[in-house]
Amino acid sequence: MQITDAIADMLTRIRNAGNAGHATVDIPQSNLKKAIAQILLDEGYISGYECVEGNTQGIIRVTLKYSGKKHVISGIKRISKPGLRTYADKENLPRVLGGLGIAIISTSKGVMTDKSARKLGVGGEILAYVW
Repeated sequence: MQITDAIADMLTRIRNAGNAGHATVDIPQSNLKKAIAQILLDEGYISGYECVEGNTQGIIRVTLKYSGKKHVISGIKRISKPGLRTYADKENLPRVLGGLGIAIISTSKGVMTDKSARKLGVGGEILAYVW
């Protein structure tokens, strides 16, 4: 099956696994997805991830994080879509819930959070919001 928006598929798998109470979720591997998983790990939204080689593409196994029985990620939303790309320059980078959440930005210096992009003074494509 051909997936047109791999990032939206990754975010949906994480959201659904968290709502169902699963401990881990498997996602087809790519460098962009690994960068997003690393950001989620650094910001404390997931417990960990590992790259599992097995088939031709590989799998990212994400270990979800819970606070009691509640999933730590209360919301995750894809912003820039294949049909409508959304960009922001360095002056107009979004703040998610007044700084309580993060925006994942794809910049010329790599994939990073809105806080890191603001610090480096770069803009880019807004991939997703996580809160």
